Amino acid sequence: MTRTLFEPEHEAFRETVGTFLDKEAVPFHEQWEKDGIVDRGVWAKAGAQGLLGLQLAEEYGGGGTPDFRYNAVVGEEMTRRGVYGCAFTLFNDMIAPYFAASATPEQQERWLPGLCAGTSIAAIAMTEPGAGSDLQGISTRAVDEGDHYVLTGQKTFISNGILADLVVVVARTAPDAGHQGISLLVVERGMDGFQRGRNLDKIGQHAQDTAELFFDHVRVPKENLLGEEGSGFAQLMTNLAQERLSIAVTATAACEMLVDTSLAYVKERTAFGRPIGSFQHTRFTLAEMATEAHIARVFIDDCIARHVRGELDAKTASMAKWWTTELQNKIADRAVQLHGGYGYMSEYPVARAFVDSRVQTIYGGTTEIQKEIIGRSLGL
Repeated sequence: MTRTLFEPEHEAFRETVGTFLDKEAVPFHEQWEKDGIVDRGVWAKAGAQGLLGLQLAEEYGGGGTPDFRYNAVVGEEMTRRGVYGCAFTLFNDMIAPYFAASATPEQQERWLPGLCAGTSIAAIAMTEPGAGSDLQGISTRAVDEGDHYVLTGQKTFISNGILADLVVVVARTAPDAGHQGISLLVVERGMDGFQRGRNLDKIGQHAQDTAELFFDHVRVPKENLLGEEGSGFAQLMTNLAQERLSIAVTATAACEMLVDTSLAYVKERTAFGRPIGSFQHTRFTLAEMATEAHIARVFIDDCIARHVRGELDAKTASMAKWWTTELQNKIADRAVQLHGGYGYMSEYPVARAFVDSRVQTIYGGTTEIQKEIIGRSLGL
């Protein structure tokens, strides 16, 4: 379909992103998958190319634009190439906004230049072994000790957890204050008591380091409080629409990639003396896949346009997140089936896409959580 969302400058940026990924990520991604982590040098190269901190101030090396369409371009091009290990969208869409909105001038001067340059890597630590989508259930504690907090607790499933130099930790600073007792603290590499556990062995997205983090009486200076004490929950809620839209953007791009890949395959693969695409069942299956991917594209481009105008609400973002990610898993499953035995081989893009896509309905708030949000918005 012809898209009207982007201007010429966005398409020029798309070419830059694609060229960078083809040179600096695609040739190395298979090895990164084996290693369970990307070479952190790719972050510095991305920073030098202007792919990091798109919405952060230019004075610190960022892109200086609030236009989320640039973020979407990065997510789409990475997804189409299957290079999930480079978590640039995680930083641009889900972490950088907290620094942009809540960091003091001193904090911005201290942290943003390295983050935008890719010489410093960030993570955000929300999930705990006993608390996932319910952020009010977190137990990590930060006790006020005058000029610092003493942070104690454990986080898990933290993307960039091994590579991260800065970790935005969601913690309780007032245990009896409910959601108003949650704050964000920035823990830095090398702080005493901060330890990393396993680089977790996932079924997909192997090149993306995902870790356990442990905080054993870590002394975090008051200067590392991000935003006001007790404002953490509000900060998290403010950025959730963009986080969920970001995931929906990649889900939709994955659907399109899977349709294109499957279409090319069924035109070449033969059975009983003719291309398998000539069989009615195959045609009907691809007709359904193409239709559903088209619907997703129209919906998500509208959501992006709304977000750029500042009009994307939490309900619509939740709709986008759950529907596109469930569709991504559905189309990935069909693509594997169309490829037959080859679809089960890791060397084929559809096989990797099948396992890489599964987590999309889980992180960023599960499908069930999204439906709960939508249901409540309907007065139910």
